[in-house]
Amino acid sequence: MLFIMVSLITGCLGMPDKVEPIEDFELNQYLGKWYEVARLDHSFERGLSKVSAEYSIKQDGGVKVLNKGFSEADNEWQEAEGKAYFVNEDSQGYLKVSFFGPFYGSYVIFELEKENYQYAFVSGPNTDYLWLLSRTPTVEPEILEKFIKLSKQRGFNTDELIYVSH
Repeated sequence: MLFIMVSLITGCLGMPDKVEPIEDFELNQYLGKWYEVARLDHSFERGLSKVSAEYSIKQDGGVKVLNKGFSEADNEWQEAEGKAYFVNEDSQGYLKVSFFGPFYGSYVIFELEKENYQYAFVSGPNTDYLWLLSRTPTVEPEILEKFIKLSKQRGFNTDELIYVSH
């Protein structure tokens, strides 16, 4: 699911050349539930619908990540719990995340609706990893168009996007 990928890429921090993390990030506004609206395909999310991620504060100041998705093939929910920490300043949308021990991967927020934190465009360490997250299971067409346009400009293959059913 959303954060599982970065743990599968052992120790892979960094970001695609044309991706820059947002500044003036406020973690407290980002906390809570997000729905995965679109993504690039990966084996760890293949066949999952109703995918969401929930973020909350850990006692050590990091972020608890709870990913959830429904497997149609198995007719059951799948969950994974991870942890995330800022790579640089906590005002920058650049975190490292782990689901499996000491290995971390990148989570880069490169676009965010800043007023109410209603949608976010997220990259992993390279152009194979891309998500559109929203506070609601669907987004307005203009947000999807913006996601595709900005992602394409940054080198992502938007022709391969999967649109998640909720």
